[in-house]
Amino acid sequence: MESLFWILFVIVFYTFAGYAILLFILLLFKRLLFRKKSDTDFKTNDLPRVCMFVAAYNESNYVDIKVKNLLELNYPSNKIQYLWITDGSDDGTPELLKKYPQMEVYHLAERNGKIHAMNRGMRFVDAPIVIFSDSNTTLCQEAIQILVKTFNDPKVGCIAGEKRVVSQKADGAAGSGENMYWKFESWVKQMDSELNSVVGAAGELFAIRTSLFAEVENDTILDDFIISLRIAEKGYRIAYSPDAYAIETASVNVTEELKRKVRIAAGGLQTIGRLKELLNPFRFGWLSIQYISHKVLRWTIVSLALFFLFPVNLILFLNEPAGKITSFYSIFFFFQSFMYILALVGWAFERHKIRFKLLFVPYYFTSINYASVLGWIRFLKGKQSVNWEKSKRA
Repeated sequence: MESLFWILFVIVFYTFAGYAILLFILLLFKRLLFRKKSDTDFKTNDLPRVCMFVAAYNESNYVDIKVKNLLELNYPSNKIQYLWITDGSDDGTPELLKKYPQMEVYHLAERNGKIHAMNRGMRFVDAPIVIFSDSNTTLCQEAIQILVKTFNDPKVGCIAGEKRVVSQKADGAAGSGENMYWKFESWVKQMDSELNSVVGAAGELFAIRTSLFAEVENDTILDDFIISLRIAEKGYRIAYSPDAYAIETASVNVTEELKRKVRIAAGGLQTIGRLKELLNPFRFGWLSIQYISHKVLRWTIVSLALFFLFPVNLILFLNEPAGKITSFYSIFFFFQSFMYILALVGWAFERHKIRFKLLFVPYYFTSINYASVLGWIRFLKGKQSVNWEKSKRA
């Protein structure tokens, strides 16, 4: 039983904290041994043409805000192609976009999923750089400038921008938890990028060299992740540019956030099968180790390990000699119990709309690991549709 406990403990600790600690230590050595090269600057007249690519389904509530944001980006408008793919939209999204002559809109009545729209839309791109962005996010004004500058490095084939979740005083568990999660995730991505390469990009904001795009299977769930990692498989880096960011509001509550997390978990398991070559560190080196540490463990066994860790710890605690409460097993059992109690209190607080952000963090953490288990079930049943079920945003 002790051996099982330590196996489960190491899996959980390494996935949620140990990998970040390892990156931090490796980066310290790298910074001591190698000086960071300064970025190559560029002149305004050297700016390349870019395509701002938005795949939208029934986003009429966001069209005007998104278009206004795109037109205000600090980049010569004559060097931007504004491309919208609105397949399946029946809420007036394509018609609203027609008010803006700068926007190129390509619409099909059928809804075949986001990746089908992206595959189709890439045929209309006439720029060497494509910047993908979700319709419900707003970008910082310097986003294009920063992304283009990062592409000055010929080894960079893809760039992940930063996702920033709007923090509000009235945030519930989803907002508080997601905000903290993305701050930690951004820190890990920054270390990943500096050490070698980011492990995938998020659809809120990422950019690729057009020539490196390859069509993705039309039933793919995590389109942004597959597109970016397949570019990395070709030997290019995925860089991280935190100063190029997309702003998004959090899910309105944890129930809505679970929709997204369950889908991502099921999509992650699908992704492992489609990127199975990347599991080979003898072929892909450190990229494989990053991929396994940062993503594969999270999508496969860590939630199950966390689930079984508590009962195994309970058995060891109950078998401790009477009065021996200072052993590691006892202390860790009390710690786990305390965190689960906080999660329950956070759940109760959200149900009664009591705002206490500190308690929402353990509740959110517990919920997203529960979502991973549900993702496993959905994946094994084969019931995950390629079409997104939108989460309501705050």
